[in-house]
Amino acid sequence: MPTSNVLSGIEIANRMNAETASRAADLSVVPTLATVLVGDDPGSVKYVEMKRRRSARWGLGTVHVHLLSDTSTSALLAVLSELADDTSVHGILLQHPLPAHIDGRAAFDAIPLTKDVDGTSSAAFAAAALGRPGHRSCTPAGIIALLDHYGVPLAGADVVVVGRSAILGKPLAAMLTERDATVTLCHSRTTDLAAHTRRADVLVAAAGRPGLITGEMVRSGAAVVDAGFTPGDVAPEVSEVASAVSPVPGGVGPMTIAMLLAHTVDAAEWRSERCHPGGPDRT
Repeated sequence: MPTSNVLSGIEIANRMNAETASRAADLSVVPTLATVLVGDDPGSVKYVEMKRRRSARWGLGTVHVHLLSDTSTSALLAVLSELADDTSVHGILLQHPLPAHIDGRAAFDAIPLTKDVDGTSSAAFAAAALGRPGHRSCTPAGIIALLDHYGVPLAGADVVVVGRSAILGKPLAAMLTERDATVTLCHSRTTDLAAHTRRADVLVAAAGRPGLITGEMVRSGAAVVDAGFTPGDVAPEVSEVASAVSPVPGGVGPMTIAMLLAHTVDAAEWRSERCHPGGPDRT
């Protein structure tokens, strides 16, 4: 069977970023993203720095707050409150994962919906589930934009999402349902995972378990999105079965950051126009 098509996000993200830079240049203010990092996890440090570099490259301003790993929940909430009140800041990104002693839900929910450009708050999740205005969670939004670009049908499709995290699996399931897909959300307690994945027209692997999805778990001709960390949740042989597979790296990752930057400009436009954030035409 021929090797599948590659669902690359690099060129799409670059085009999105160029559009974002153009929109940013048209504003009378510099759209500014505040990044908040608690602790010194190497992966988180690297990822935040990447986001800040991309922001600068595409005409956005950045503010960075780096807190010690033993920072209390109350101290973090105070920092987020200050950023929420700062009119020069348009978007707030709280890098996850947070240290175990932090009340993560309280922290993410302290970010106002209008500035929650990463779509991690309960309000943002509700907006996604109900199809209401608000910034969508960046990785799910990037996945849907990737599938749309390559013409993968969602309406009426059987979509299986493997992984139920609050920032990826759950919001993605809600957003796909809004797009009229029939969604099955699988997780670590799912019985006979392969029985579910083999019937999927579209399969999204977001469990954070390298090589979890093997070739025998994929229906011939399915589109497969690998949202795992390097080296990815999808085994190499899946490309011999699926019609299309997103690579790791170079698939979902660039789309996630492109969405973050676009949402920050959305937020700045909202501030200047006093309209709702994340209008209905942006996933």
